[in-house]
Amino acid sequence: MSLRCGIVGLPNVGKSTLFNAITAKQAEAANYPFCTIEPNIGTVLVPDERMQELASIVKTPTIIPATLEIVDIAGLVRGASKGEGLGNQFLSHIREVDAIVHVVRCFDDGDVIHVHGKVDPADDISTIETELMLADLESMEKRMDKLRKNARKEKELLPLVELAEKVIKGLSDGIPARALMETDEEKALGSQFFLLSAKPILYAANVSENDLPDGNAYTAEVQRIAEEAGSKMLIISAQTEAEIAELPEEERPEFLESLGLPMSGLDRIIQSAYDLLGLHTYFTAGVKEVRAWTIRKGAAAPEAAAAIHTDFEKGFIRAEVIAYNDMITYGSEQKAKEAGKMRSEGKEYIVKDGDVIVFRFNV
Repeated sequence: MSLRCGIVGLPNVGKSTLFNAITAKQAEAANYPFCTIEPNIGTVLVPDERMQELASIVKTPTIIPATLEIVDIAGLVRGASKGEGLGNQFLSHIREVDAIVHVVRCFDDGDVIHVHGKVDPADDISTIETELMLADLESMEKRMDKLRKNARKEKELLPLVELAEKVIKGLSDGIPARALMETDEEKALGSQFFLLSAKPILYAANVSENDLPDGNAYTAEVQRIAEEAGSKMLIISAQTEAEIAELPEEERPEFLESLGLPMSGLDRIIQSAYDLLGLHTYFTAGVKEVRAWTIRKGAAAPEAAAAIHTDFEKGFIRAEVIAYNDMITYGSEQKAKEAGKMRSEGKEYIVKDGDVIVFRFNV
């Protein structure tokens, strides 16, 4: 499955600087609002050290990691839901992503303009969240009459009407859609609404290098807000990430260690995005290639097979599975099989993170 994260925030909070650093692409980054108008898109590889280990076992030079698409969306301002600052255009870009990375300014710098005249993470977060909710409210109110009319003829639509009414009331009270749809059934139904405020959010608190790795009073406020919302937060320095991106690959670990960081900002964003969306990875491994496939946690074998091709799901017979640790321990598929570590699994098998799988199918 293709994973897409959108980077949002107010103008001049470091979004484009962060995007440039983690994608090694040069989106324009300047000290004025709406520097980014059309969304910049970059595709990054999802790092996974396990792939190199598998490649050495099956003796292939070809490694194909999973990918993450990063979308740099223009800065939003108050009134975006009503078209301020080309807001409607920017909001439409957010609808196309799976998760939102909300960059929040957590640094003081008189040379970098703040659109509200002061650094206030809580106010900044509220501004963005409010605009997402107002856009959702307008969208839901427009579709309610038609939805109610259709439900008079098609009774199976009644649960959708009830959920829509609940969402409209909640949005009117300032509650984002992600907090309103509590059950799996509501989430499944609500996915038909394509709501902005239903998307999971990762807050990226952007600090100066001096405030790495622990943050400051601003990041503590962002952490509080994230915890109350059931979201995640990470502390990142967009400017430092830009410096890391310019270093040779072999020098980056030492530089990160000197800053007290276990991994780069990109790696932490990817890890957090996978957690937010409930995703993990399985592998296919042979002499041709080692390849990573992204699936949702809890996916059964046929659904996992569909990540490769829908024909694999339609004609699914069985999955031959070796756990990653067993593959490493025994050093080859054949030895793992001889040790009884290759399992033949059917349609009910729930694929685990790191499983090495061969699918048998017939179409």
